[in-house]
Amino acid sequence: MQIETKIMEQVKTVLHQFGTKYMTESGVLKRNTVINDLDKYDRDLITALLSNQLIYDEYTEKIADADIFKLNQFINMFEYKEFWEDSFTKYANRIGLTGDDKFISDSSDVVLDFPYKDTVLKAGMSKEDVDSEVGEDEPFLNETLAHSEISELFEPKILVNAKRHDKDGEHDATYFNDQDNLIIKGNNLNALYSLQKRYVGKVKLIYIDPPYNTGSDSFAYNDKFNHSAWLTFMKNRLEIAYDLLAENGILWVQTDDTEVNYLGVLLDEIFGRNNFINLVTVKTKIGGVSGSSEGKSLKDATEFIQVYAKNKEQIKLEPVYAMTPVWDYINEEYLEAGKSWKYNSVLTEVGERQLIKCDEKSNRKYYHYPNAKQMSVKQYATEHNMTEEDVYNYIPDKIFRSTNAQSSVRTTVMEETKNIDTGLVSIEYVPTKGKNKDKLTEIFYTTTGATNMLMFLSDMLTEGKDGRLLYKEKLTTLWDNIQYNNLSKEGKVDFPDGKKPEKLLQNVIEMSSYKGDIVLDFFGGSGSTAAVAHKLGRKWITCEQIDSQIEIMKKRLQNVVDGKDDKGISTEVEWTRGGSFVYAELMEKNQGYLKDLLATKDINELNAVYKRMKAVADFDFRVDLDKYENDAERKALPFDEQKKLLIKMLDKNQLYYNEANIDDADVRDLISDSDYRFNKSFYGKESE
Repeated sequence: MQIETKIMEQVKTVLHQFGTKYMTESGVLKRNTVINDLDKYDRDLITALLSNQLIYDEYTEKIADADIFKLNQFINMFEYKEFWEDSFTKYANRIGLTGDDKFISDSSDVVLDFPYKDTVLKAGMSKEDVDSEVGEDEPFLNETLAHSEISELFEPKILVNAKRHDKDGEHDATYFNDQDNLIIKGNNLNALYSLQKRYVGKVKLIYIDPPYNTGSDSFAYNDKFNHSAWLTFMKNRLEIAYDLLAENGILWVQTDDTEVNYLGVLLDEIFGRNNFINLVTVKTKIGGVSGSSEGKSLKDATEFIQVYAKNKEQIKLEPVYAMTPVWDYINEEYLEAGKSWKYNSVLTEVGERQLIKCDEKSNRKYYHYPNAKQMSVKQYATEHNMTEEDVYNYIPDKIFRSTNAQSSVRTTVMEETKNIDTGLVSIEYVPTKGKNKDKLTEIFYTTTGATNMLMFLSDMLTEGKDGRLLYKEKLTTLWDNIQYNNLSKEGKVDFPDGKKPEKLLQNVIEMSSYKGDIVLDFFGGSGSTAAVAHKLGRKWITCEQIDSQIEIMKKRLQNVVDGKDDKGISTEVEWTRGGSFVYAELMEKNQGYLKDLLATKDINELNAVYKRMKAVADFDFRVDLDKYENDAERKALPFDEQKKLLIKMLDKNQLYYNEANIDDADVRDLISDSDYRFNKSFYGKESE
């Protein structure tokens, strides 16, 4: 150990020659900068290092009469300097090899080989969980070097404080069944693996709205990762999400433009590029970023949802329609824009039909209505003392299209009716697909010479709750009609930042699932996904870690159960009340000590927490407690620095108790009888 210390002292002496390039003014080593330049074989740096005799002797080897600098070993000294044994203040391990026995943590590789890709990031969801001593970086576990630690991390966790919420309020939950909805409080990576046994291959829809990696300090979530850490954070969670999805399941991930491109490549890797469905652009209308004052960026008014299937061959997206009052639609899209409205003729008479042809082979019949008559909407309104708006609202079944119809049967109809110059024609048949599949259907056309035009009828209209006529337009990949402003009242809970409109989630859920299907959102936030899924008759699971969000979520969902939530989509879907949900928490182990450390105000409180930690907490396996207690340099650190250090020493792999240990005597005593029965039920071990 002494020789290592001397070498590091000599290295620092050499690095000081470069001013503040490799050392801060306070003497802190800029390890990343040093490693970057060593990787690039910086001539000046390597020359200076090898000019030092001790460094030369320890890190060169003569081969074929040439002096070889053992660069990898030298870099390893920076990476694996015995931080936990020699010093508690100077050097921190950075774990995250990606291959070729070489660290690439500072490379700029594309997502498919990004730094830390072969690691598991045990990142918390809140800012308080971030290891602030190393900036935005969070604990990593290398898949090769720490295989057993990762297995331990992914073990199902004990669930405590289990409560059932129904119309009668809150009660102890002693059982769990497949019809139950579920909130899990705790780190969502741990929660997802706790769901694995019960729900693997059963989830129909996953919608998530993760931290966007914007660096924003105004949001309770940890939304300030570095690029590689964020990708690792997402990769770890998306991999288990993939396992939870059913074969016909669909994933929707909403982000802004900060990481959307890299996320897309990551999703290609996990789900397969062939399972990409769409990139949906959502106009948020809030335009949170005004653009740079130097004119280098535009105002941000959109977010994006990337849609992937687990198996694209087995999925079906149900049609969902945007509904607009018909007259508003006509005015906004056509009249105010100076365009001709395409449904501008009225059928005033129909008359009896005459059979033109009966095609028994294809089971199709063609008819002619020779006495059909028409006039313009404007003329009809004048003759009947109506406004044009009245015409559209009260006789929509008589208005038809005055532009060429686009239909798979149009060509056939034109061919079979080519000798008819005036009147109305139709085809009667049983479609094999579409909304009228297996139903006897008649589609009407007008004739103007050789041009056929599809009747409007009422297939593009529906009546709203207030009796007003609504124009139905099937959703595309541009969602620009969702109200993002004034969301504060939705759910009757206050969640000013990040709340998603219930209408947006209704679109996602109705398009991707059916009643009784399971919907999962493991970035629960204020509970918007769960609330909408509940109102739409889906089963749901959601995860959340932050205490304030948990309280908001429980209140919101209890409002839904009690029928007190009349906002959002409640009126549209005629939601009244009903259902229930179960709430449970991952049983805290080191997570509890982490909270205690964060709450300390002075060195005495910190030392008191450490004494309790020393008795039962799990420390990182590299920590030498005797050396920690006797390190004079550590004792001289300011309170905040010692606090960060103790947080760093906690084993982040042991934040929660593993379910496998529930029957251990020292664990069983910590769990109530009702929670014990709940765990046996949840994990399917009632017979044990």
